[in-house]
Amino acid sequence: MSDQLSFQDPVKRFPDISPPKQDQPEPGLDAELIPGTDRGEDSYRGTGRLEGRKALITGSDSGIGSAVAIAFAREGADVALSYLPEEEADAQHVCEVIRQSGRRAVPLPGDLADPDYCADVAAQAAEELGGLDALVNNAGRQIAVERIEDLTADQWERTFRTNIEAMFRVVKAAIGYLPAGSTIVNSTSIQAYSPSTHLLDYASTKAAINNFTKGLATQLAPRGIRVNAVAPRPIWTPLQVSDGQPKEALPHFGKNTPLGRAGQPTELAPAYVFLSSSESSYVLGETLNVNGGQPSP
Repeated sequence: MSDQLSFQDPVKRFPDISPPKQDQPEPGLDAELIPGTDRGEDSYRGTGRLEGRKALITGSDSGIGSAVAIAFAREGADVALSYLPEEEADAQHVCEVIRQSGRRAVPLPGDLADPDYCADVAAQAAEELGGLDALVNNAGRQIAVERIEDLTADQWERTFRTNIEAMFRVVKAAIGYLPAGSTIVNSTSIQAYSPSTHLLDYASTKAAINNFTKGLATQLAPRGIRVNAVAPRPIWTPLQVSDGQPKEALPHFGKNTPLGRAGQPTELAPAYVFLSSSESSYVLGETLNVNGGQPSP
């Protein structure tokens, strides 16, 4: 019998979902998502590529961030999780999976829109983990607005505070703890290249993240710290149902990809593992696109 994890048809590896119209208050919970997501609890197998590493992952309670946290633990890393306090239920589930994998999980709830929390979270992670050598900036805010007349200054500013300003603040706070050999991986999006008309603020932050990644990678390379990014789309997460997409678009989510389906969070995790492992030691300033075959520059 062939190994079902080593040889699979990517079209059929995960179900072709047609999510019903649904709504959750921002930021949304994986526990209430219909259908549920695969974050790797049962499907991700580690091979020791991050053995002994100490990672801080933002937005790690649900969606992509939770899948990355689980994958890092399965690869041998201890993980500090940054997430909003209202996402505690999802975060505790991820912590339990990490602990069952034999690794340490450190929950650090707080709001990345708060500069004080951004400044403290890296120090807390380093203290609890006994050091810090991997940072994944994944937290993001996405609210669909069809017309610029309806896009408020408050939403624009909060999206930028959460998506790009917080990234700057967390990196600045973390840099003093990161020794040579450390890695930073930022979550950007295909929206950085091909912005949707209803995601002007979100897409603008993702383009900024691409530039931030490339510039920071060049700056930190001589210090032995590699910086890269991952650009996903379309991935089924609570972000989509907490006003991240128009409700009428949900049943068709991801069906326009060459694979004909939306991706699952666990399908993103190997990209973050690769960019955080020594296997990618000559890769920096790159954006790895994981988007089901949608054209990317």
